[in-house]
Amino acid sequence: MGTLAVRALRAVLVVVFAGTVFVQAGMVWALAGGKDPEDGSLPLTSLRVITILGMACAQVALVCVWRLVTMVRRATVFSHDAFRYVNGVIGAIVGAALVWFAVTAVNAPGQRDDPGVTVIMAGIGVAVLGVALIVLVLRMLLAQAVARDVEAARMQAELDEVI
Repeated sequence: MGTLAVRALRAVLVVVFAGTVFVQAGMVWALAGGKDPEDGSLPLTSLRVITILGMACAQVALVCVWRLVTMVRRATVFSHDAFRYVNGVIGAIVGAALVWFAVTAVNAPGQRDDPGVTVIMAGIGVAVLGVALIVLVLRMLLAQAVARDVEAARMQAELDEVI
């Protein structure tokens, strides 16, 4: 991975992380104010808490990706340590899907006249879970690569003994 690509990715990660912290701070500030509409049409407190949790999922994924990029730069990504960060990304994606399902549930009562919106939102949640499954498949590929790397190192050691 080139230096320019790593720097660009890290810049994006920093900007997105800062943005999520800004949104979380805004939601905490809004929660402290406790100003919901008088008619109770929007459950803003629930949505604010859900937003804070969603941003936390994004932050976990960002930190894990940062660590994986560091491992790629150091050529240590094909090790067992990488699994912790890939598992973190998978967990963050699943968490984001659960948060989205919570948004769907909070929004559903307001969509009684048009349940199609709720069905579409639920479909988006399923699609996010699909992304988690894709990352899980990539994790399995990483496991195979690590196993082959370990096997290659063992064979190299045996060859070194013979020579």
